[in-house]
Amino acid sequence: MAALRKLPEIGGAFLKLGLISFGGPVAHIGYFRKEFVERRRWLDDAAYADLVALCQFLPGPASSQIAFGLGMGRGGLAGAFLASVSFLLPSAAAMILFAYRVASLGDLNGAGWLHGLKVAAVAVVALAVTAMARTLTPDWPRRFLAAAAAAAALLLPVAFAQVGVIAACGLIGLAAWRAQGDRGPQDPVGLRPSHAWAASSLLLFVLLLGLLPVASRWSGAKPVAVFDGFYRAGAMVFGGGHVVLPLLRSEVVPPGWVDDGSFLAGYGAAQAVPGPLFSFAGYLGTLIQSGPLRWIGGVLALLAIFLPGWLLVAGTYPFWHLLRGKGWAQGVLAGANAAVVGLLLAAFYRPVCTEAIRDARDVAAAAAAALLLGPLRVPPWAVVGVMAAAGQWLLR
Repeated sequence: MAALRKLPEIGGAFLKLGLISFGGPVAHIGYFRKEFVERRRWLDDAAYADLVALCQFLPGPASSQIAFGLGMGRGGLAGAFLASVSFLLPSAAAMILFAYRVASLGDLNGAGWLHGLKVAAVAVVALAVTAMARTLTPDWPRRFLAAAAAAAALLLPVAFAQVGVIAACGLIGLAAWRAQGDRGPQDPVGLRPSHAWAASSLLLFVLLLGLLPVASRWSGAKPVAVFDGFYRAGAMVFGGGHVVLPLLRSEVVPPGWVDDGSFLAGYGAAQAVPGPLFSFAGYLGTLIQSGPLRWIGGVLALLAIFLPGWLLVAGTYPFWHLLRGKGWAQGVLAGANAAVVGLLLAAFYRPVCTEAIRDARDVAAAAAAALLLGPLRVPPWAVVGVMAAAGQWLLR
């Protein structure tokens, strides 16, 4: 009962953050610390750092997983889901509404504002690749591994190839970058859910990952195929929200569910809303679904892409103090992170550049957007608006 009494506080706090948290996962981590460590004192810095480290180690949307963990520590399982949904709600609603607008306009091939959003996506992904490469590929062996991953993704543009690239690079990392010796178990802090619940969460994660593709092929039902594709994308995203771009494209563009132009338009628009970048899935799911109730497709896609991250946090936190000191785990993560850089680099070339860049004016506009977003630190929503206007009036 005590946990239930905390639910209104949890919902209100995360809804507020969902409305104001611009700037991506790194900024979200800062917002969460200020709100829940400094102001509300739900936990101390050590417990918060422990949770952040876990969510950065796991695949999935790190900031949304942190929200899930914070909610679970405050209000149990109900608090975890309420925190996650409240944080996601503003951006998800905005992206679903945007999808309705795109669907109502019909053929958008000649829309200038749409082209402006594509050019904005070039700048966003270029900055993401640069920042992630600096952090995740600090030496030449990992840079070469990232380049190999990019080449594999371009030569094998299918959904399972992306998963295979990450797995292969993880195995290479296990052999090449395994830390010398283990640091030993470290005392866990913060959340302590039961081990039975944790094991059940991990079992459900694995079962869904293995059985959804079988169910999709056996049933032939489009909603099952959509849930399967978005679940696998959410289960394999290492390194931040931008990495979902190549994984989702490989799921929705080849089957013809969404064309590349509409895909990039939604990705560009997602930069202009607060909250998690994974709300982009709500846009795609809404476009995939047809009819006046197409928002149901958006909700289905959102549930599918967030579910693996939630299950992994709930399932691994009780064992995190045993895992995080293992040298083999650090090696696997080093290889997987190099693959992440390569996949994003491949996506930067195709479809981001191939779809958006038509002439020298587009190159100049993308460079200007990168300057605004990077050194000048102009808010993303403002840059996206400027680029949409530029596409409508200057780049046609």
